[in-house]
Amino acid sequence: MAGVSRINEKNPVAFLIGDSTVKCGAGNGEDNKWGWGSYLQNYFDTTRISIENCALGGRSSRTYFTEGLWNRVLPAIKPGDYVLIDFGHNDGGPMNTGRARASLPGTGDDSKKVVMEKDGSTEEVYSFGHYIRMYIRQAKAKGAKVIVMSHTPGNRWTDNRMNRCDKTYGKWSKEVAEQEGVSFIDLNDLTAKKFEAMGKEKTAAYYADSVHNTQEGAVLNAESVVEGIRSLQNCDLKDYLK
Repeated sequence: MAGVSRINEKNPVAFLIGDSTVKCGAGNGEDNKWGWGSYLQNYFDTTRISIENCALGGRSSRTYFTEGLWNRVLPAIKPGDYVLIDFGHNDGGPMNTGRARASLPGTGDDSKKVVMEKDGSTEEVYSFGHYIRMYIRQAKAKGAKVIVMSHTPGNRWTDNRMNRCDKTYGKWSKEVAEQEGVSFIDLNDLTAKKFEAMGKEKTAAYYADSVHNTQEGAVLNAESVVEGIRSLQNCDLKDYLK
């Protein structure tokens, strides 16, 4: 149940929403896979704020909403809380077959009606930006402060440069954050730069596969999130850092 971590009425909660790179499985490291949300609390004064990891593996910006996960978080949000948003890894692929979780590319208001293979129902699918915009607006309407992030980098390289998402989901996340007047952290680039400094061979130990991180990788991503929070100009979440 969202909001159970709230210490008291005066202390805020930072809610994390996203996919397995934020919370992998039950968040206890099965298969040596971890999300950065399992470690973020280590950097905060948890006597003054609680970090609540509401992410769930396999979800996209679309299915986090359509499966009702956001509707469990939203009622728990109170004025002064924070919502950190990290999606993109699962927003590609098929829209109506298989895992059927894709959003339309971009940030536009276009949509597409699809017939879902699993049960024959019809769903109207919107753009990635539409879903991120919805989370932002609904969280802000509850009085929360929102931080949008580009997703974590996968262990994929072109020569000695780690591939970025700066032409796709990272770009669209930043655009929507700017349009909606909320904070943005380029988590993708912050972490990729650290891995590039290590080189491909050393980076391999930080990944359990091409996308998911080991404990060391999740900690490194959490450190990048904290680095990003510290650099934000108009966000007082940094005041709760140790």
